[in-house]
Amino acid sequence: MTSSPSPTPHSSGSGPTNSPTGIPLVGVARLDAMSAALARNWWLVALRGVIAILFGVIAFVAPGAFVLSLVLFFAAYMLVDGVFAIVGAVRAAQRHERWGFLLLEGLVDIIVGVAAALVPAAAVWAFVMLLAAWALVTGGLMIAAAFRLHVHYGRWWLVLGGVVSILFGLALLINPGMSALVLTWWIGSYTFAFGVLLLILAFQLRSRHGAASGPTPPLGR
Repeated sequence: MTSSPSPTPHSSGSGPTNSPTGIPLVGVARLDAMSAALARNWWLVALRGVIAILFGVIAFVAPGAFVLSLVLFFAAYMLVDGVFAIVGAVRAAQRHERWGFLLLEGLVDIIVGVAAALVPAAAVWAFVMLLAAWALVTGGLMIAAAFRLHVHYGRWWLVLGGVVSILFGLALLINPGMSALVLTWWIGSYTFAFGVLLLILAFQLRSRHGAASGPTPPLGR
């Protein structure tokens, strides 16, 4: 009688989530794994929220800044946000959990940030189109990731953040010829609201992580 080979864990971001024994997780178990992974990385979500709020405050404090400065600020924000997203993806991959959406979002952020830094003198219209495309892609990825998260872990805060991002992208596409001052206010409002939503999500994840990792009763001798 021949024995079948033991299953090995998958590390692909697009494949099914696996348990520590290598058995693919489905249904509720899959949601449990994704939710637990995001809850463990709640501080990365909080950092992204703080950075977004600071970016929004800077936009409001200096509304008359040149578009060149705005592009450079945006490029820096995209690079930092992308690095944090990739760090979260790596941490999830090390535990054989789903990491594809986080990695894709991080790569998109970095590509957009590098493109904005390399062509800072590009026309305002091109920058607005670049910003709109980023907002639409990021919003879609956030909504897709939200439905791999339990409701009580803050699913709808993540959905709301994705919806805000998509609405911001559509608004830019509808009116790409706005003045630099109006563009600054729009970006400031969007990043501030986006950051607040990420902070709310982060603290909800933190509370769930604390509840899941609370002290366990001692075993009897």
